[in-house]
Amino acid sequence: MATATRSRDRRTSVETIFDHLQEEIRTFRLRPGDKISEAEIADRFGVSRQPVRDAFSRLENIELLKIRPQRATEVKRFSLYEINKARFVRSAIETEVLRRAARHCNESHAAALEAGLALQRIASDNSDYAEFTTLDYQFHKLLCHIAGVDFAFDAISAEKAKVDRLCMLSLSKEQRMPQLVKDHEQIAKAVIAGDVEQAVDAGVLHLGRLDKTIALIVEARADYFEPIDEEPDAYPEDIQGKA
Repeated sequence: MATATRSRDRRTSVETIFDHLQEEIRTFRLRPGDKISEAEIADRFGVSRQPVRDAFSRLENIELLKIRPQRATEVKRFSLYEINKARFVRSAIETEVLRRAARHCNESHAAALEAGLALQRIASDNSDYAEFTTLDYQFHKLLCHIAGVDFAFDAISAEKAKVDRLCMLSLSKEQRMPQLVKDHEQIAKAVIAGDVEQAVDAGVLHLGRLDKTIALIVEARADYFEPIDEEPDAYPEDIQGKA
């Protein structure tokens, strides 16, 4: 019984530390390149180093920490190569999702899309970026459901999260919400109308709006990114030319 209790407590500690550090990194209280110590975190939470080590390992697996043997662990810097890859993968998946959603959307689906858009407008009017982000995820999840490929959202959300953390740096994120709502309205309109071609075009335009935002962030906060000479030579031309 004691062994089971210790095992449960350890899992709880790992989850607590993981959740705390993930939020610290997501909100930039811990910034790209910041050093982070196992000993300091263990002392802060009053635990041994093992649950901290396990939490660090999980954070490394989702590309938020960079663990280097015999060297300080640090918050992982952004990689333009990985961002480009994430954008490509997401675009490929969402294009097929929109094709299928436009073919299978029914009245119930249409009502759900309209209800979600109404909430997005409220969040935009209130400049509530945190709420809008949640609703944004729900919108894309609903499209996957309409398309009959719920499983696709796991891949989309994983790729989307990599870029969303970067876009938290954008000072214009609140100002961008009205345009993003309009994009979602155009996507929903095409899906509800069963217009496959227009749904895909609206989706491509929506995803493409991030390119300028990413380029501006690269220019303003170059220290948050991996040095170009240390990454694979595979950058989108519109970003590489402005970085």
